[in-house]
Amino acid sequence: MLSEIEIRRLRYKTKDLIATDMISYNTIKLRTDLLFRSLRHRNFRLFFIGQGISLIGTWMQQIAMIWLVYSITGSAFLLGVVAFSAQLPVFIISPFAGVFADRWNRRRLLVFEQSVAMTQALVLALLTLTNTITVWHIVVLGVLLGIVNSIDMPVRQSFMIEMIGNREDLANAIALNSSLVNSARLIGPTIAGIIVAAFGEGICFLLNGLSFIAVIIALLKMNVTERAHTHEEHHVIKKLHEGFLYVSRFRPIRSILLLLALISLMGVQPVLMPVFVKDVLHGGPHTFGFLMAALGLGALTGAVYLASRKSVAGLGKRIAYAAGTFGAGLIALSAINVFWLAEVCMYLTGLGMMVQMASSNSILQTISDDDKRGRVMSFYVMAFMGMAPFGSFLAGSLATTIGVQWTLFFDGVVCLSGALLFARDLPEIRKILHPIYVRMGIISDMPSET
Repeated sequence: MLSEIEIRRLRYKTKDLIATDMISYNTIKLRTDLLFRSLRHRNFRLFFIGQGISLIGTWMQQIAMIWLVYSITGSAFLLGVVAFSAQLPVFIISPFAGVFADRWNRRRLLVFEQSVAMTQALVLALLTLTNTITVWHIVVLGVLLGIVNSIDMPVRQSFMIEMIGNREDLANAIALNSSLVNSARLIGPTIAGIIVAAFGEGICFLLNGLSFIAVIIALLKMNVTERAHTHEEHHVIKKLHEGFLYVSRFRPIRSILLLLALISLMGVQPVLMPVFVKDVLHGGPHTFGFLMAALGLGALTGAVYLASRKSVAGLGKRIAYAAGTFGAGLIALSAINVFWLAEVCMYLTGLGMMVQMASSNSILQTISDDDKRGRVMSFYVMAFMGMAPFGSFLAGSLATTIGVQWTLFFDGVVCLSGALLFARDLPEIRKILHPIYVRMGIISDMPSET
């Protein structure tokens, strides 16, 4: 039998345990609410679900396309040429799309270009399944998709604030959207590797075409307050020039975009991965899929980390660290011929890429003037995606000349150097951002990290 004193002690211990459990539960709930706070908005929930389904198909198509081209041609140079032709429209058209995003109905633009992208995927599937696909088909359809993407990205990024309607949740929405992209990057390549090995590339293209139905339905079901349009008669070129001056003269935006452009130009190119898998790791479609999935897992980790942050304050330093991690990951990858070590390096490059990209996006959307956000995001897209065709062409040419491993090493050194230059510029950027963040209520009027 327990004494009365022992019974009291047991009761106190039980109460302490219950209290501790309640504190732990409340802490977890608070962090979960913080992580997913932008999903409180109905429009963003619709977008999140529809886009999530569509993006898995998009990544399946991208991986299957790269493998199909290399299977047909066996040439790293032609991989670069095909990627260049598909991505070049982003560089040319995105700035103009930013002007349209600031003047036209963004939701209607998104519905239109998603419908075109669906048609492109279904045509690609038909040609592949009937064994009539050729490299020139891939180039033409790639150019069409590049035109669609050049419109989609600036419009979608600037449409984010309309879906949320609350600037305080904008950074979280951007991070969750990035986590969605990279969850798809984790799932899509894995599925694509299995499907390509079992059924061929055509099924991946078909599934991607069908996946666009989800995001189109989500866009149509949104209740979005129409923006007030001024119907200004300014010429498109004049508005584009106005946006360029705004971006080039505002030091924080200029520095962020220059680093992003450098990373996109010299960073890891998916176009090199089939060559790396076959020539260095001696693998096949499954190896390729798992390698790209590791990249996606690292990116997803970075996106979840950013989504858990309360504000954009402090993201400038994260950009520098992330770009450095990205470059270091490429350098390490260039010296590796073991699969599991390559997986680790791809994870690190994915982590660095995502934190740098999404942090840049969050800062740019936060500090941009409302009437110029579309154009700022068009330059963001031009830096992030528009430099990719030149990077793909350069990577394909270098890999043909000096080999894929030396190409990765060179790219990593350049990216690491860019990160160091940005870090040197960071104190001046903080001085400019501090009063802006104070005015927006993001930080208090005290010395603080920005």
